[in-house]
Amino acid sequence: MAKTDVAASQKGSRTLDQALRPENWAEYIGQSSIKENLRILLTAAKGRNHQPEHVLLYGPPGLGKTTLAHLMAKEIGASLRSTSGPAIERVGDLASILTNLSPGDILFIDEIHRLNRTIEEVLYPAMEAGVLDIVIGKGPSARTVQLELPPFTLISATTRISMLSAPLRSRFSGGTFRLQYYNDSEIAKILSRSAKILQISIDDESVYEIARRSRATPRTANYLLKRARDFAEVNDEPLNMKTVKKALALLEVDEGGLNQIDRDILTIIIDKFKGGPVGLKTIAASLSEEEDTIEEVHEPYLMQLGLIERTPRGRIVTKKGYEHVGAEVPKSQQNLL
Repeated sequence: MAKTDVAASQKGSRTLDQALRPENWAEYIGQSSIKENLRILLTAAKGRNHQPEHVLLYGPPGLGKTTLAHLMAKEIGASLRSTSGPAIERVGDLASILTNLSPGDILFIDEIHRLNRTIEEVLYPAMEAGVLDIVIGKGPSARTVQLELPPFTLISATTRISMLSAPLRSRFSGGTFRLQYYNDSEIAKILSRSAKILQISIDDESVYEIARRSRATPRTANYLLKRARDFAEVNDEPLNMKTVKKALALLEVDEGGLNQIDRDILTIIIDKFKGGPVGLKTIAASLSEEEDTIEEVHEPYLMQLGLIERTPRGRIVTKKGYEHVGAEVPKSQQNLL
């Protein structure tokens, strides 16, 4: 393959997820309450010729926080400058970003909970008074210089709002909004739109099959759709229900959307610890997996489906969890579940 072909292929791969991103409010499916609140906020600000107030979006990954930031910028015709918490390592990094903003810009900071406290404190006056406080010198001779910043709106996203300090959370005067998981119908609409953009021929029944295995998350749904398309193309098969099921089986995604590690968590608690209760550290050690991965990636969905419960003594598998992996509830546990 020629170098130009490789470059074009890499460029197409990088922009694929961006191509699936909604271009306007009508294309953004779900989160109706948040969309209406943001519409009112932006319309009112435009009507008064004011800069929209700062907004904080939080919730599990893959639900559309970044997409909402892009749509807000389009709604008011503003430029969107994007960065992330881990990318801002020093106070000087943030100062450089803020001083390079143009009037009316929107600054989007993803994973803002990963900012350190020193950098957070620089944000306080920038958000509240539109100024940047810079300390020049050290010790008794140190002095503070204030730089006036152009009017801007900060939109921040986080998956762990509890890690933000209370002073920072309180400065999002435009509102703090929690994105909810999607239902199967909403996911199916998103998949149908994605299939049209990707020029994938797929029937409604197959779309719904992918939707109900997508963990109620658009990003996961689009991932499964693309992998099912790849499977169909490589095996020269039509993308129908039979092919979708074979593709998802290869990915080890079952009918409830659980992957192999999800099922391993259930079976380990059942087989090794009689259904629990058992502590997170013990589960992690048994799986040779990080505690944070289990707690933040796998456990929320298992709890959402009602397959496990957290108790003061540890995690227990519910009756529904036993049924999901085809295990029989022990007689000693039947009265407890």
